[in-house]
Amino acid sequence: MKKFTLCLKICTYMVLCFVFLSFSLMDPLEEQAVYLQEKLTGHYNVLPEVQRIKKYELHVTNTGFCRYKRFFNTGKVEYFSFNLVKFKDLDYSGNTVAGTLYLHTQGDDVIVQTYNDRKGGDIDSMSTYMAIPLKDVEAADLNEFAERFRQMSVQLHR
Repeated sequence: MKKFTLCLKICTYMVLCFVFLSFSLMDPLEEQAVYLQEKLTGHYNVLPEVQRIKKYELHVTNTGFCRYKRFFNTGKVEYFSFNLVKFKDLDYSGNTVAGTLYLHTQGDDVIVQTYNDRKGGDIDSMSTYMAIPLKDVEAADLNEFAERFRQMSVQLHR
């Protein structure tokens, strides 16, 4: 009887551990979003616009949005956003030291908003790509970016 009780306790603890661990595992979309967020932020190049830009925000969400916002010293704000369902391809212009990553969409799917612009006022428009300045990017990084963006796009289509 004691062996049976001990086996029952062990099985119960194992089942409980499995249940708790299954809830703690990361969703594949969340895993992709976290990876892309960390890599893009880690490779972000502040230097080209360090005199003009006060700060920036770059987010890839597990709900499938890529958002990029730049705050200029003049008070102007530029905001770019698109749903990764509309992701088509990416290009990179530059070298391994510095360049620009272009995230292309299927059509005019990138929302572009400009606030507090002294020259043009507040403008809302659409674009076919989002441009992000990067540094220290190798070919393997670009291939990984492309693959992760495609995976997220496919997962969001489901």
